[in-house]
Amino acid sequence: MTVSASVPLGTLDETTSTLIHSPAGPDPEWWRTAVIYQIYPRSFADADGDGIGDLPGITARLHHLAELGVDAIWLSPFYTSPQHDAGYDVADYRQVDPRFGTLADADALLARARELGLRVIVDLVPNHTSDEHEWFQAALAAAPGSAERNRYIFRDGRGESGEEPPTNWESVFGGRAWTRITEPDGTLGQWYLHLFDSHQPDLNWENEEVRAEFDDVLRFWLDRGVDGFRVDVAHGLIKDQEFPDWGGHTTMVGGQDDDSVEAGDRPQAPMWDQPGVHEVYRRWHRVLADYDGDRALVAEAWTDTPEALARYVRPDEMHQAFNFDFLCTRWDASELRASITRGLTTSDEVGAPTTWVMSNHDVVRASSRLGLAETGKGPNGIGAEDTQPDAALGLRRASAAALLMLALPGSAYLYQGEELGLPEHTALPDQLRQDPAFFRTEGAEKGRDGCRVPLPWEADAPGFGFSPTGTTWLPQPEDWASFARDAQMDQPGSTLELYRAALRLRAEWELGAGSLAWVDGLPGAARDSVLAFQNGSVLVLVNLGEQDLRLPEGTEVLLASADLSGSGDGAAVLAPDVTAWVQLPQV
Repeated sequence: MTVSASVPLGTLDETTSTLIHSPAGPDPEWWRTAVIYQIYPRSFADADGDGIGDLPGITARLHHLAELGVDAIWLSPFYTSPQHDAGYDVADYRQVDPRFGTLADADALLARARELGLRVIVDLVPNHTSDEHEWFQAALAAAPGSAERNRYIFRDGRGESGEEPPTNWESVFGGRAWTRITEPDGTLGQWYLHLFDSHQPDLNWENEEVRAEFDDVLRFWLDRGVDGFRVDVAHGLIKDQEFPDWGGHTTMVGGQDDDSVEAGDRPQAPMWDQPGVHEVYRRWHRVLADYDGDRALVAEAWTDTPEALARYVRPDEMHQAFNFDFLCTRWDASELRASITRGLTTSDEVGAPTTWVMSNHDVVRASSRLGLAETGKGPNGIGAEDTQPDAALGLRRASAAALLMLALPGSAYLYQGEELGLPEHTALPDQLRQDPAFFRTEGAEKGRDGCRVPLPWEADAPGFGFSPTGTTWLPQPEDWASFARDAQMDQPGSTLELYRAALRLRAEWELGAGSLAWVDGLPGAARDSVLAFQNGSVLVLVNLGEQDLRLPEGTEVLLASADLSGSGDGAAVLAPDVTAWVQLPQV
């Protein structure tokens, strides 16, 4: 809430600053400072009218992203797949799924991106394949102990006749992580590991044939011109070869899921963040080094500590790793300050950029997540019967969080629709859900479909312009017209125009290559209610308290996430849940 009076922040002469991150050197590699836009192909734009987004649809809309001001795009999987997990069950890593187009369409997309000055990162899914991959089909037809089965993780079951799974491990999507097969002779046989859905058997990364295959997959796409790879479940490839039972709940986080235990003290899960993963990425680093143009590896690695995450971005491994600690931090000044400090200082220790992320295809959209009483990562999906977010509060906070993130030094990722302020679809009928997490938990988790609904492009068009026929693979909320791109374009105060301005100023002021110094001692600004830092000559202020705050004297407002008027004497006022970028006075 706001109050009628505003508290003055005083003058900057009364402040102290603490430098925690120095600016990047001259001409940093592009991935150190880039803003990268995630495209979820099924839901970005549909060119052929079948209601499923495709590569030609993306290509036709790429100019919008260039106009937005991003530096690169990341494409979620578009490979051949039966789509049991929205393409993260890959049947052929070198082919485009017919739903999305052809290899020629992929080449056309890459060519158009180059014309627009956009780099392209593609998804790589190395932890598991589809059960329809030719390797897994060969494994099912082969005998126990065969070379075909050794590409995956097959084990004999426990019990008198092997009727019990080899371990007690659970699937991230719910249920057990092992499925028993029927052998070619018709008898019940071995079990295979799948940390996700049963249609996603885990590969055996102790096998040199698996490693060589992915070396070749990397080269296949690098030869076609991609600029890098976002690596799915990067912390999961290597398993403890003793395959011990484990008492924790199998989430994507590396340690036991127990909030009563400090993260660094939790027992390490035998399926996550094993030391052997780092040799895989050192090997991939050498592959990318054979190519010109600063190609990049991006880790989706959920770890217990920032120090563990930093190991993935040592100089001879990955180039970026998503800072999920930032995404999961509550909307609280002290906690955000601590998270940002951890992210920057631990990345600096290994010479890597911090890679900020606020949303993606796996979490509730920020504008809904931040509208809940308890913020942070939030639930795995929201249904109509669940507590509903405060839409106005959520959008206000999401806009403030976006300006906070885009002012931080390092790289940043935007999830498609974030620039429109899109909320989660919280009233999606259960019978239309497709996420395996919903089915494997028997509805206990609503899953990720709500953040994957097709984008609205045109307010007055069928399907809001997503498809020429108006067909959409998931229904869009009826009230999304106001979120459509054409309804927000060139409209002062719209979320889209806020993002366009922020990206332009971020580039102009070189904030991605900048520094960060915490500013303390502003009169009236309690440390637990106002986040204040300096990046170069830009002062960033985030009001996370309950009182209006008047901006420091002598500063010039560059951009704010909401209107700063409201003081009777005409002074700029920072209301609760608002971020402002201000230019420091010239000395």
